[in-house]
Amino acid sequence: MSITSDEVNYLVFRYLQESGFQHSAFTFGYESLVHKSEINGNDVPPGALISFIQKGLQYLEVEANLNADGSLDENTPSDFTLLQPEELLTKDVHELRKTIQKKKEQRSKQEKLKQKQKEGQMNGSKGKKSKQTSQNNNSNNNNSGSSDRAGGPTPMDEDKVAEDKVKDETKDELRIPSEDVTTLRGHSSEVFIIQWNPQTSLLASGSGDSTARIWNVHQASEDPMCLVHDNLSNGDSTSDMRSAHNPANGSDASVAGNAGGSKSRDVTTLDWSSDGKYLATGSYDGQARVWDTNGKLLKTLNGHRGPIFSLKWNKQGNLLLSGSVDKTAIVWDVNAGRAAGANAAAAAQPSPASQNVSNNILQQYSLHAAPTLDVDWRTNDSFATCSTDTMIYVCKLGETLPVKTFSAHKDEVNAINWDASGAYLASCSDDCTAKVWTLSDDKPLYNFTDHTREIYTIKWSPTGKGSANPNKPLLLASASFDATIRLWEMEHGKCLYALSKHIDPVYSVAFSPCGDYLATGSFDRHLHIWSVKTGKHLKTFKGEGGIFEVCWNKEG
Repeated sequence: MSITSDEVNYLVFRYLQESGFQHSAFTFGYESLVHKSEINGNDVPPGALISFIQKGLQYLEVEANLNADGSLDENTPSDFTLLQPEELLTKDVHELRKTIQKKKEQRSKQEKLKQKQKEGQMNGSKGKKSKQTSQNNNSNNNNSGSSDRAGGPTPMDEDKVAEDKVKDETKDELRIPSEDVTTLRGHSSEVFIIQWNPQTSLLASGSGDSTARIWNVHQASEDPMCLVHDNLSNGDSTSDMRSAHNPANGSDASVAGNAGGSKSRDVTTLDWSSDGKYLATGSYDGQARVWDTNGKLLKTLNGHRGPIFSLKWNKQGNLLLSGSVDKTAIVWDVNAGRAAGANAAAAAQPSPASQNVSNNILQQYSLHAAPTLDVDWRTNDSFATCSTDTMIYVCKLGETLPVKTFSAHKDEVNAINWDASGAYLASCSDDCTAKVWTLSDDKPLYNFTDHTREIYTIKWSPTGKGSANPNKPLLLASASFDATIRLWEMEHGKCLYALSKHIDPVYSVAFSPCGDYLATGSFDRHLHIWSVKTGKHLKTFKGEGGIFEVCWNKEG
């Protein structure tokens, strides 16, 4: 029996994905060519890598406990508790057998000592039995179940206690009733990202099944438009993906089947234009695509040589910015509106796919030394990028070098976000810090260090100068793997509230359009809604799986 390197790579890829390390999973999958393997992901159960490691350790433990003739010593405990995991990982079988022998001798001495103490206690306990019984009964009544935890809770106990605590502390009036929840089903794999159309009731979602979908939430009974990311989408196209892949037509199975062998086309990011007319999607195959609200593919943008992690329209809606694992950022001159109106006139012309695809590339920036994780526009012609190389660059169209470089982070920079005025840039990192920068200084204005684990994302409130709520104070929310969310004020750079009802890493935060409420989503399957003014927990909803993205519609 043997296991191939491809199988090991897939197990590691799945472990990273299941643990919530999405950026690491994408990078590892891209470099190890996981998407080219013939492994059917549906046949691999969750937690497969951990299961293999545990079974390997168990086999090694059994091997170390065997005698030369293959039998077990009569003093060997049935649960093989003589060895610790670190010993199994660092010692060979010969050393393990010596360790076991020593521990057996120590256990034997301890048992003999306990037996002598027990006999002494029995001899001296005559005449006191009734008193002890009464005391024991009182003790049992006051400390029910505590004897099981004398040695401290195991990790599984801790998880259960924490989950029960969340359940017990959530009052019924705080739970969002099921009748107020609409569940949109259709994707055949994980949903990585969602975003409301800024002008209508349409909701876009991107998934690991190689599709994005556009849902009309007010007409949830209707089938969504299914935007299939396949190799046919090269160049411009106006084919209606809704009719081609409508479940009502019996073709939804083909979409799901395509997903199994199309891991390279996972939809990793998406963004609506500010006027709500166009949806841009980025995928694992390195292509950006532009669609209209009817599900028609308008543009396929080829230029990246690796998965796209971030994709943003500028406010004017004429330029698209993307960041990729290939270490670059590209500004695309999409002209989506003009392309949509010109399709009929251009029908007799050569396909854009046969022309120079760089025609859509306005400028490409190769500044980072590692994958670009996030991008964000400051103005219609300037933006920032961040990377696993710990660097942040502020760039301007027409300039080949960055206009500003920020380098105070000590680990991967996961996300960046400009406030509405463009005066402040927030960043968060695996170094457990969030920072706020201004263009007037190379050092951060504020350095927030209260989180104890990696910070996955940060978001500005829609308040303050340049926002729709200019009279309300500007706030920053940070979400961390330490299971907390923190709200920071900008006047003094202080933490207003630490929101700590989640029990697992928090992956997403979103302010309501009015800026009065904050929604948070976690791997613990809970969505919580908080008051920004008081930090009070207002509402909660428990989903069917980990929550990786939350967002509000325009009405809030």
